[in-house]
Order: sequence, then structure tokens, then C-alpha cells
Amino acid sequence: MPGENLTRDEARERAELLTVDGYDVELDVRSAIGEPGRDERAEGPLTFRSVTTIRFRAARGGASTFAELIAPSVNAVTLDGTGLDPAAVFDGTRIALTDLAEGEHVLVVDAQCAYSRTGEGMHRFVDPEDGEVYLYTQYEPADARRVFADFEQPDLKAPYRFRVTAPAEWTVWSNGAEESREGGVWRFAETKPISTYITAVVAGPYHYVTDSYSRTFEDGTTLEIPLGAMCRKGLAKHFDADDVFLITKQGLDFFHDNFDYPYPFGKYDQAFVPEYNLGAMENPGCVTFREEYIFRGKVTQAAYEGRANVILHEMAHMWFGDLVTMRWWDDLWLKESFADFMGVFAMTGATRFEDGWITFANNRKSWAYRADQLPSTHPVTADIRDLEDAKLNFDGITYAKGASVLKQLVAYVGRDAFLEGARRYFKKHAYGNTRLGDLLSVLSETSGRDMTAWSRSWLQTAGVNSLTPMATYDAAGRITELAVLQEAAESHPELRPHRVAVGLYRRTPEGELVRYARAEADVSGPRTVIGELAGAERPELILVNDDDLTYCKVRFDEVSLATLRAHLGDITDPLARALCWSALWNLTRDGLMPARDFVSLVLAFAGRETDIGVLQMLHAWTRTALVHYAAPEWRAEGGRALAEGALGELRLAEPGSEHQLAWARFFASVATSDTDFQLLSGLLDGTARIDGLDVDQELRWAFLSPLVAHSAADEAAVDAELARDDTASGKRHHVRCLASRPSAGVKARAWADVVESDALSNALVEATIAGFAQSSQRELLAPYAQRYFEAIERVWAERSIQIGMAVVKGLFPSLQDDPATLEAADAWLESRPDAAPALRRLVLEARDDLARGLRAQAADSVA
Repeated sequence: MPGENLTRDEARERAELLTVDGYDVELDVRSAIGEPGRDERAEGPLTFRSVTTIRFRAARGGASTFAELIAPSVNAVTLDGTGLDPAAVFDGTRIALTDLAEGEHVLVVDAQCAYSRTGEGMHRFVDPEDGEVYLYTQYEPADARRVFADFEQPDLKAPYRFRVTAPAEWTVWSNGAEESREGGVWRFAETKPISTYITAVVAGPYHYVTDSYSRTFEDGTTLEIPLGAMCRKGLAKHFDADDVFLITKQGLDFFHDNFDYPYPFGKYDQAFVPEYNLGAMENPGCVTFREEYIFRGKVTQAAYEGRANVILHEMAHMWFGDLVTMRWWDDLWLKESFADFMGVFAMTGATRFEDGWITFANNRKSWAYRADQLPSTHPVTADIRDLEDAKLNFDGITYAKGASVLKQLVAYVGRDAFLEGARRYFKKHAYGNTRLGDLLSVLSETSGRDMTAWSRSWLQTAGVNSLTPMATYDAAGRITELAVLQEAAESHPELRPHRVAVGLYRRTPEGELVRYARAEADVSGPRTVIGELAGAERPELILVNDDDLTYCKVRFDEVSLATLRAHLGDITDPLARALCWSALWNLTRDGLMPARDFVSLVLAFAGRETDIGVLQMLHAWTRTALVHYAAPEWRAEGGRALAEGALGELRLAEPGSEHQLAWARFFASVATSDTDFQLLSGLLDGTARIDGLDVDQELRWAFLSPLVAHSAADEAAVDAELARDDTASGKRHHVRCLASRPSAGVKARAWADVVESDALSNALVEATIAGFAQSSQRELLAPYAQRYFEAIERVWAERSIQIGMAVVKGLFPSLQDDPATLEAADAWLESRPDAAPALRRLVLEARDDLARGLRAQAADSVA
């Protein structure tokens, strides 16, 4: 990634100098169809023509600056009608603009830009099923410069006009509405002022479905929004566009009800695209999603809830992020935290997924808790020095912790004050850029509270607090005092103000564990007494942060922990139950509960879990506990117990239910014995049957994967499955399964395909890495630990940042969980203080996960 970085200081200087008045971008993508048999490694990348006209003003004369472009070649550059020598002004990433006069300028850049195989820039995908070619763009944080020349920073907003020449049989979409199409030339309406990273083009023979949304406001005016949704033709038979449109309309109603600012970007297209690196991207008028949100087989309601949440998250961005945009990536949270919070807020308030806050508490916040305990943790408002920093800060802090903090803020200032603050924020800063202080000022106005101290504690410091109850009782068994103790890690000692609910639970005569008393209080400092609960009868369980109002790690007193060990499944409230599971998982990660104890709790109580999202999260956590946190000498025993327990729950589950499906997938993921593999083989070939279980194509791959990884199925079986499912999805499964075979030769080929070659697309790189790293093949993978540390600097330097991140994170030798690997990571970090900060951060995070795993294993060994 040499020369592609941009620093905050450079962006600040350029923003002080320039005002951008508009872009005209002309793209000719007829070359995307390609030439049969063309060898890109021998002939260079396949390219398309990009002609960009930028109208801008300089604030002072004699200054110099630059535009950005990452392209194999530049045909011509003209500034104010004067031709510039591309060889002199273009260095491969930047176009030098020197000695500018004060006032208006016009820059025209004619270039050959490269199609992408990494999901960055103009991604080109050839569908193996029918040979059709599909294009889409993805830019965040700074890849628009791979498609057209620009000033690539969020605070140089401008209107855009796109003209795209494409194969005549294709359809093309962009942010603006289509104005005309003639002879394969598509012209789009000028956009509102937006940032470079949210411009978009989608082109190809996509399957396209339309609908419309209408809203009449109190003043009698009506807003009409054309809706569209698209996917590859090969997925059309699976595309439930009606549900996508339903969630879309419900979201538009919700945000119009609460934001008092009409959707400002005209149409609303949603494109589900292949080989996508992210969940989705909030390009105004042309939102892109990973196509895995189109389900090829049966999935649980948690999957539909997850898709709805992403749809609403991206929709919230139309206001938080697109209409009002952060000035620089320091304040990325101003859009991502709000979108993460508002996505759940809208989903629970407007759709059928009324229990979305349970998923948030159990799933989303676990991402935040992990990130906030890494050595790379940072405040929600981060210090982003450059674009590489920005790329890595799309993390659990910026998204999930930020959203958790906003949930706490709503409890702190009240829902009405919070929403009124948002409304004023939109109106005051529409089409502009903001910093933290701009938001805090409107929230201070609407809430009447000084937000300075709150912001310092919650937005400008890092780390997560632990809250533990401590109760004393009188002779009659009533509470004399209940206090909440607050602790912080030594590395981040901040104690914060928390608005919490404390719940008291006890069993009924029928055996249900229910709440009988609750108090809300402001917890601050190391010890806070909850006076309202004095005199209450002795509880069997004290749950701090009941109702999940704040962001903290919940701890238990000894009595409460004993109650959970015996009666966790008896808690009737699903949110309270989810919070207890989450707290127990944090205890396990922290080495305070042996991993085998957590596994035992899952085996005892997960079968009674009614919330499917919580159940699937428990399955994922339990796999992690077994692979990374359990003592090595207990893994085999624990694996057998999990497989036996999962199969038992699978057979007990209601036929055809989503719980049955979840247990079937979990059983396949933990299968270890020949008997397990015989059952999976039988389910695949039809000689075995479980009543109600429909073994569709996606489930077939889930069953085949462990068979291949354990030598219970061979390459021929994998090839036969691909013949049965000769699709893009099938190809990814095929690559992953082949890389998972327990053979030294297979591992060597997989390593070479990812580390030594750049021929694979982003999706196939990820599939190969997923197959390569099998927890049952630790000895086979051992030789690659040292090779990893020898290779990563070169990979980081030579590959795009997206692929670099995939390789550095995915191939870290986490399965070589012994002190020697920890020492190798430490040696690499110590010997390379000048390595790219983003690369060092990734290695440091993986090293910390490994160290945490070793501590947990030590705790489990003495259990």
C-alpha cells in the first residue's frame, strides 16, 4: 500500500485551501465483459476509461495541493485548459497541482482505471454459474480514487453527475436518478453535496424489483420515494424483495416520525452484490449489501432480524453520515455509533423484531467488550492520524460501544431530548461536516444538561467498567444495604457515571426465577448504595444493569452465581437471561470461570433458550471456549460432550423448527467421532433422517465441511457437491472445503494461493483462509507459525489493505496456543517498531487474544 495513505494534517491543509463545486464523472465499462482467456498476470489488469472533471476554488494564490487517483495509467491531465504532462504530475496515487491562482479552477483527468478483485474500487465479478459479469463500487474510507480522480476526504463535499457507458444489455444505477439512456450511455441526475466515499455505481444484468414509498406530512406536502432492490440473476429465485421493501417502508416511516427531516436523496435503491467485504454501505440513493443477506436455504429468524437491522442501520446513515458527515475519521462514531443505535431503535419500534435489544445486549455488545479490552482500545472519539488508522477503526468500539453509549445517553437525558437534539443537528448542519462539539451543543440545549463531563467519561476515555453487587442482610433476611462496586482496569482506570437498573430475582413456587423488585440509580465512583432496595426480601439473584441501560461488564456475588449455575434456565425474562449469559461469557473470557464450567452451563440450559439469536450466540461462544479457552488436556472430552449434547438437543427439538436447524448446524460444527460422521454422511446421502430437518443446499455444505476436515469425505465428494451446486456460493464453499483437508500438501497450496499470489478474489481469499485454519489440525499447521511472521510485512506492503487485513488476521497462528507463539509475536513486535502502525495493531490484537486464551486455559486446568 505504498503512497496510498493520506494524513489528517494533509486533509486539514487541503480543506483550508479548497472548496469543491462539483464533479462530472464519465466511466466506460464496456471492457468489463473482458476477453476470453486473457491472463491478467501477464498482460496487466483489465481496465476501464475514467474521465473526471472537477470544478473547485482555491482560497489563496501561489498554493500547491494534489488530487488523488490510483490507476495503472493516465492518458491526459488538464488544469484550466492547459495540458499537464502526466509523467510529471502523476506518481501513481497523486496528481500534483502547483502554484494555483486564487479563485476558480477546472481539473480534467483522463485515466485507465483497473477493475478490482478485492472489493475495493470498481469490483468486477464473473458469475461461474452463467458467465455473466457484475460490477459495483465500494469506497469507504478512500477508494473512490480507484475509479475517478478526486479530493478524497469527507469534508470536501460536492454535487456529482455520473455518465456511464456500459454494454447495451446491462442496467446501470448510481446515487442520482436516471435521467436518460441512449445506446448504452446512462446519464444520472446531479446529487446533493456528498462525500467522495459514498458515491456509487452498480452495473450489470442484475435482477431488479421496484416498489414505491409515499409520505404525506402535516403541511399537506407529499414525499414520493421510488424504491428498488436488485441481485444477481442466479439469486433471483431466492430473493424475498417483498420483505426487504416491508422493512424499508417501516424504517422510512419511523425515521420520518422521529427526525422531522424528509429523506433528502430522491430514490432509494438497495443492491445485494457478490464478494462484498462489508455488511453494507450507505451510499445515498444506492445502498449496497453483501448478497449473503439473500438466503439460499432455510435460516432462523435471527438471520432475518440481522438483515432488518442492517437495512435500518444503513437507512439511519442517510441522516447520520450522508446528510451530516464527520469532518475527519476521528469522528467516525458520529455516523457509525448513531446508525448502530438507531438501527436497533427503529427495528424494535417499527418492525416485527420487537426483541432486537436482546440481540444487541447479547451479540453486538460482546463485540464491543472484546474490542474495549484489547491493547488497541481507544475512546469512541478516536485519534485517527491517517487512512490506515481509519480503516482499522471500523471496529467494536466505533460501532457497538458507541451505540451502547448512546443507549446510556438516552437513559441519561431522556428519549425526547435526545431526538430533539438529533432534529436540530440535522437542520443546522445539513449537507455539512461536523465534529463532536457540534453534537454536544445541541444535546446540551435540548436536555438542559452540561454534556462536557458525560462526554469526557464516555466518549473521550477508553475501557470498560465492571459492576458488582454487594449486599448485607438483617436477621430477618432483608437487605440492610445493597451497594454496587465499580472497578476499572489498571490500564484504563476511569470510573464513569452509569445509569443502571438493579433487579432482585427469586424463584416462585413453580420454580420460575422472576424479578420481584427493581430500582434505577446513578452509579458513580467506586461504591454506590442503592437505597431504594433497603428492606427488600433476600434475593437469590441480584442482576446489576438489569434492562441493559449501561455499558459495563456485569459481575455476580457468590449467591447469585450459585443460583445461575443451578437455575439459569428458569429465568423467565429473555433479556435478563441474555444478560446473565453475556456476563458468564465475560467471566469465562477473563479467566474467572473455567471454560469447562461455561460449556457445562450451555449443555444444561441452552436447550431451554427460547430466543433463537441468543441460542446461536451461545453456540458460537461455546465453540470458542472449547477451541481457545479450554485446557488442552480437556478438549477431547469437552468436544465429545458437546457433540453428544448437541445431538441430543437436535433430536429433542421440534421437527422443522428454527431451533432444530440451529442445533443441526452446531452439531456439525462440533462433530468429532466416527459415529457423528456416519450420521452426517447419512443425512447427506439420504440413508439417515431426522424428522422435520430439511437438508437443503446450504445445510449440505455445513454437513460436508467437517467430514472433509476429518478425512471422512474426499476431494471427489467436494467436487460432486460443487457439481450439484455450481454457483458462486457453491464455488466459495468448494474452495473452503478443499483447503480444509488434513494434508500437508493441501496446506502448502492454500498458503501459497493466499500469501504468495494475488490471483484470488477477496471472497476466495477469505474462503481459503477459513479452510486452512482448522482447530482439529493444530500439528499440521505448526510449521506456518514462523512463516507467518516472516511474510506479513511483505504482504502488507504489496497487497491492498483489505487483503492485507484478511491475511494478517486470518493466518495469525492462534491455534498454536503455547508460550512459544506468544514469544514469537512479542519478538516480531519488538524488532519492528517502525512497521506500519496498522499492521502492528493487527498483530498486537491477535497476540492479546492468544495471551487471553492462555490465561483462560490455565484457569481451566486447575478447575
